Amino acid sequence: MDKIIECVPNFSEGRRPEVLEAIMNEIKAVEGVRLLDHTHDFDHNRAVFTLVGAPEPMKKAVFSAVAKAAELIDMEKHSGEHPRIGATDVVPFIPIKNTSIDECITLAREVGKEIGDKLGIPVYLYEYAATREDRRNLAKVRNGQYEGLKVAIQTDPNRKPDFGPEKLHPSAGATVVGARMPLIAYNVNLDTDDIELAKYIAKTIREKDGGFKNVKALGLEIKERGIVQVSMNLTNYQVTPIYKVYDRISEMAKAANVKVLESEVIGLLPLSSMVECAKYYLKAVDFKDEQLLEPRIWE
Repeated sequence: MDKIIECVPNFSEGRRPEVLEAIMNEIKAVEGVRLLDHTHDFDHNRAVFTLVGAPEPMKKAVFSAVAKAAELIDMEKHSGEHPRIGATDVVPFIPIKNTSIDECITLAREVGKEIGDKLGIPVYLYEYAATREDRRNLAKVRNGQYEGLKVAIQTDPNRKPDFGPEKLHPSAGATVVGARMPLIAYNVNLDTDDIELAKYIAKTIREKDGGFKNVKALGLEIKERGIVQVSMNLTNYQVTPIYKVYDRISEMAKAANVKVLESEVIGLLPLSSMVECAKYYLKAVDFKDEQLLEPRIWE
């Protein structure tokens, strides 16, 4: 059976559809790779693509997309709410079918080296592909963001990249490449402009500050709407499901007399994570996965 690897590259562009279209066309031109989803956000000024394919065509598609992003995105002119260090900010490879995390590690390192060597973009390896323990966490790799890294990469030996030059690309910045298991990018929007509340909730629920296991969170402003957001990555939804963090955020917002406006999923997520939410909120009794229509059709 064919191997399937997922890749979810994040690009520092969410305001110019023509730029995103050009990047998507690079991916679509590669046979053996499918672009399943793409989302972009004006305030974050960021886009997230989801593609799947076999290892070799995936390498070609990702490199072509990174090259096109480097051509069209100038980090000297970029601003947005989401942390970032480059035109192509992060490129994770995820095992989906008939493959392993080890194969994704190899793929990440090969693609990272190619980006560094051929495009002159410094590359940092993270998560399972990291060569150093202090680079497993993406937030640590992005410390200081583009502006801070511009100086640190040339002055701090600890910020030396894994591949490519020891200075930022003049327009494309740097890129983080890695291998990880599936995660859910999930945001909750609050009906307030109180950024300190969003930051407090994010700090309370994230693992590094004593909150839920496998949860990363930030409090962000959505200035165009005059609201704030708790932006999260759930890195193991089986340990901490969506409904658990949503309920906790709702409780904390209510205690502050603030309403939850809505929540959103960025990109794709496993069907089982939604099934668990349905079971929880519907209080379904003795529900079995065999009762789902679509998986039975696909058998």
